[in-house]
Amino acid sequence: MFHSKICEILGIKYPIFQGGMAWIADGSLAAAVSNAGGLGIIAAGNAPVDWVRQEIRKTKELTDRPFGVNIMLLSSNADEVAQLVCDEGVKVVTTGAGNPGKYISKWKESGITVIPVVPSVALAIRMERTEADAVIAEGCEAGGHVGELTTMALVPQVVNAVKIPVIAAGGIGDGRGIAASFMLGAEGVQLGTRFLVAKECTIHDNYKQKVLNAKDIDTIVTGRATGHPVRVLKNKLARKFQLLEKECADLEKYEELGRGALPKAVREGDINMGSLMAGQIAGLVKKEQSAKEIVEEIFSEAELVIKNFGVRGGLWQK
Repeated sequence: MFHSKICEILGIKYPIFQGGMAWIADGSLAAAVSNAGGLGIIAAGNAPVDWVRQEIRKTKELTDRPFGVNIMLLSSNADEVAQLVCDEGVKVVTTGAGNPGKYISKWKESGITVIPVVPSVALAIRMERTEADAVIAEGCEAGGHVGELTTMALVPQVVNAVKIPVIAAGGIGDGRGIAASFMLGAEGVQLGTRFLVAKECTIHDNYKQKVLNAKDIDTIVTGRATGHPVRVLKNKLARKFQLLEKECADLEKYEELGRGALPKAVREGDINMGSLMAGQIAGLVKKEQSAKEIVEEIFSEAELVIKNFGVRGGLWQK
């Protein structure tokens, strides 16, 4: 039922991407999602190029299915990673935090499918003009760096504005979210928070438990005054950011407070002063499962949702 154009483009069974979460999305998680029939993604973030190379090769050992690399364009080593994916024969690149236009021709020459993350219609149109193969329209419900528009508002407007496939992201955590995304015109979805508690996700157990214990109102956006808002689970660090934002918008103080905060959460399990990036859907995530169980469960849910809707509304014809 959910075999869409994006499945044909990428050669995947289910139209689902695993989010490119910095410090989190490594070869273990990417391979598990790809083996489950989706598109696993390694997050380059600000990691050393050698680490990214190692994770790409590790993923190749763990799966023979398509996977991608997410490149954060604001990273100081973005140029090096942009070349690395060509050298290593990566088939899919997703991008965030900027415009990948200067790299696209090189990636295309290497046979790479290019799918940027966009927070607005304007950027989606620019990406289509630069020959991106698809775009990921990410709403502000997502964890990590966010824009202003919600997924419900953003996705249909992007779908109307471009002819390339649109992947919906932000606030999607179960089959209902997938069904809704397709109703809005998306041809696929990207999930991050739900995969934080995948068994193959290597983040610290303390971080996973914070996600599993989260309520609907337990996330907050910090850093709006800096122009780089980030959605995280509420903790001591988030409160300090809030206080700092009220006092001033000194970028240096923000950077000092946040330096190393994400690895503190991911690797050390510091749930007080670590940056616990997670989306608003965290309150819906209540169990740890394998990536395969997550993918199969949510698509079974989505199919049931649409069938039941069709029965009630008289719209479904199998």
